[in-house]
Amino acid sequence: MRTIRKTWGEHLADGWIYLTMAFVIVVTLYPFVFVFSMSISKPIHVIEQSVWLFPKGFSLGAYKKVFENEMVWRSYYNTLFYTVVGTAINVVMTALAAYPLARRSFSLRRPMMVFIVITMFFGGGIIPMFILIQELGIYNTRWAILLPSAVSAFLIIIARTFFQTIPESLHESAKLDGANDISILVRIVLPLSQPILAVLTLFYAVNHWNSFFPAMMYLPEQKLQPLSLYLVKILVQNQEIMSEGMLDSFDRALYAIQLKYAMIIITVLPIMAIYPFLQKYFVQGVMIGSLKE
Repeated sequence: MRTIRKTWGEHLADGWIYLTMAFVIVVTLYPFVFVFSMSISKPIHVIEQSVWLFPKGFSLGAYKKVFENEMVWRSYYNTLFYTVVGTAINVVMTALAAYPLARRSFSLRRPMMVFIVITMFFGGGIIPMFILIQELGIYNTRWAILLPSAVSAFLIIIARTFFQTIPESLHESAKLDGANDISILVRIVLPLSQPILAVLTLFYAVNHWNSFFPAMMYLPEQKLQPLSLYLVKILVQNQEIMSEGMLDSFDRALYAIQLKYAMIIITVLPIMAIYPFLQKYFVQGVMIGSLKE
């Protein structure tokens, strides 16, 4: 088999691409490696700021102190609840909205798409939304986090475009066999839509896991607040993780900085661990769902 030899210009271009990608990888990974190293190094090295990449010594004391805090566990539970329940609501609502909009037989699909697109450019703002949450009676309840973000206009469009790639003949055959629209959606469309469902799940789950502003606005009760808001209070507002009496003054000073790094790792690690399992569906679903045949 004849091989195609690259020119010097092509070799230089490949080398430049490899160097650029290596630089991007280093810039991207360094903050994670640094934060992780700071969280497991011995506290004295963290205080001295002598850790710049790899950990110095080894200590899990910061993680132990963090998990001794009851509010961390409570916030973790809240985040898991909002992520799991919220993502389930999001995916169901998005699929139910996108499916009829993808059917040519639905006469109102164009006007409905216009209304959906308008919501991407215009919004009521924070104050009207706050008043709406209060008038609905869901202020300071879990529904204040789940209902306002039940569906995304952008992801409806992505899912609709994906559903349009499913051959119309499948719908017609199912109709001839006596299936209704719900049966077609559940038994035919959704099993063929695993890539876009994975995309929706990943987008919504990451958004719920990282979201803190709605909780800051609508959840004054601390026992309902997610882990991301607790992390904001620690990093931005300098709220101490340990309550009075849990640490003596020496340990409090020793772990003051390292506890923040440990909290960052505890917050971001679960969502980072999920992504590799959805990556293949994520790439495929975004590419298919972003192009219309």
